[in-house]
Amino acid sequence: MKPHFLAPLLSQEPRCRLVTGDGRVVAGRLEPAFDAATRKRGLLGRTSLDADTALVIAPCNAVHTCFMRFPIDVVFVARDGRITKTAAGVRPWRLAASVRAFATIELAAGTILLHALRPSDRLIVEVAN
Repeated sequence: MKPHFLAPLLSQEPRCRLVTGDGRVVAGRLEPAFDAATRKRGLLGRTSLDADTALVIAPCNAVHTCFMRFPIDVVFVARDGRITKTAAGVRPWRLAASVRAFATIELAAGTILLHALRPSDRLIVEVAN
């Protein structure tokens, strides 16, 4: 059994980044949300999300933006890092979900378009140098 794409984050590496299968950096800083408290809090209470930052929520196949103050891009991924669905510019008070997803990656609005992310693309979590 292959380890899933979040393995570097699970090993408590000091700094990981998210890249596409062809090596383009999508986010240079990843914030893990793997326990109940951090998954529940998500991005609530923030006024923005840096363009180079991504919140990785796992396990998770649905998110809401209730009480949020800004729109976000949401990428749903399977255990192997393949994108199952994207949701660009999700405004506050909305829901987004993908039944087949293992994890959800929340990004600054515009990131999906900027990096041309689409279902079936592969994302990789790697240790940043």
